[in-house]
Amino acid sequence: MLSTIIFIIIAGGALAYAGYQFNLVRQNILLASDEAIEGPSGERWKNMLLVAFGQKKMFKKIIPAVLHFILYAAFVITQIELIEIFIDGVLHKHRFFASSLGGFYTFMISFIEVLSLLAFVATVIFLVRRNALYIPRFSGPEMRGWPKLDANLILIFELILLVCIFTMNGTDIVLQNRGEAYYPATGSFAVSGWLGPLVFGNFSTATLVVLERIGWWGHLLMVLWFLNYLPSSKHLHILLAFPNTYFSRLEPKGEMDNMPAIMKEVKSMMDPDAPMDEADMSEELPEFGANDIFGLNWLDTLGAYSCTQCGRCTEQCPANITGKKLSPRKIVMDVRTRTEEVARNIRSGNEEFCKDPAQPLSKDNYDDGKTLWDYISKEEIHACTTCNACVEACPVLINPLRPILAMRRHEILTESAGPADWLPLFNSIENAQAAWSMGKSRKEWVDQ
Repeated sequence: MLSTIIFIIIAGGALAYAGYQFNLVRQNILLASDEAIEGPSGERWKNMLLVAFGQKKMFKKIIPAVLHFILYAAFVITQIELIEIFIDGVLHKHRFFASSLGGFYTFMISFIEVLSLLAFVATVIFLVRRNALYIPRFSGPEMRGWPKLDANLILIFELILLVCIFTMNGTDIVLQNRGEAYYPATGSFAVSGWLGPLVFGNFSTATLVVLERIGWWGHLLMVLWFLNYLPSSKHLHILLAFPNTYFSRLEPKGEMDNMPAIMKEVKSMMDPDAPMDEADMSEELPEFGANDIFGLNWLDTLGAYSCTQCGRCTEQCPANITGKKLSPRKIVMDVRTRTEEVARNIRSGNEEFCKDPAQPLSKDNYDDGKTLWDYISKEEIHACTTCNACVEACPVLINPLRPILAMRRHEILTESAGPADWLPLFNSIENAQAAWSMGKSRKEWVDQ
């Protein structure tokens, strides 16, 4: 009875705190502006099933894709055994499904063990690959410090989890062979059936019981810890890849959002006979683009939290390849970092972050004196060629180009700034309605 109470307190508390953290992530994402979701749901389900669940885009790099798929499959299917652990913990049972499923139970656990063994090998390879080999996309400036530690920590904890699984099953098999009453016969599992007697065969029964409990509790605690670690980790993509691929834009990758106010001005500029609407001088000038997360939309912040930090976008970026400062991965990571900073400040309730101290602190009444430009330099933004290589490369359909375009629009249209070598183009379009200054009317060639 005591063990059941302890189990419920630990598991219930961990699940409740994880739910609290995931709700904070949701609130963070929604700090950005709203965007309507349109388009056929069938296409969205197809994207989610093929890209997030099937990992379709991962297989452009076949070896890491296969290793990653093994880890992913082991993670998903191992949850079957975790369900049994929860039932055993609440009901104070052991191997709850063993007696009712019989031979299928042996097959199921054996299948999980084979996947777990392959996952162990894949995890070791990933650790070696990240730390002993030089792979440029894992070595960018933005990957120093916490991002590198985060990637290694999750692999190390994966190894600990797998050791706990094999310790639990291996000692269980030996205890079954010794006829211990609490350990029902399950048949010989594919890995622990031979590994258990080999490693634990000479241990005393009392020691085996302790080790089995260590493996059982270790498995549970590692899963609960992992669940609470996800919200602060890049591995949040394990969950958010699904909504991110579902809600991803269905328009062609190179299609940019039009701005109604700008379209109206351009149409009147191109057609001298078009009626002109006099602007209300009492209204504030509109703010174009985004200089902070509030000007982005929630799909951009969702993408930032879904980022796997794999670096495929940066690896394919022609600006980065030619030595420019731009790294699409860094842009996405900076959006998440800034979002979390703003969210922390708003939750603090500190009046120093209020635009208007007479009003409560909120996303509409927030100013900490910083913007996205404090994280992302104009040099990075200007280097982008808008080629969409980063968009095409992303394995979970994140669009790094959209924050870049939003910040460019703010710089050029709201701040009236921009690189000096872009100004002739803008002036030519404004004065001659053509990209190149030619000294002739745009439509003069029609009359010739």
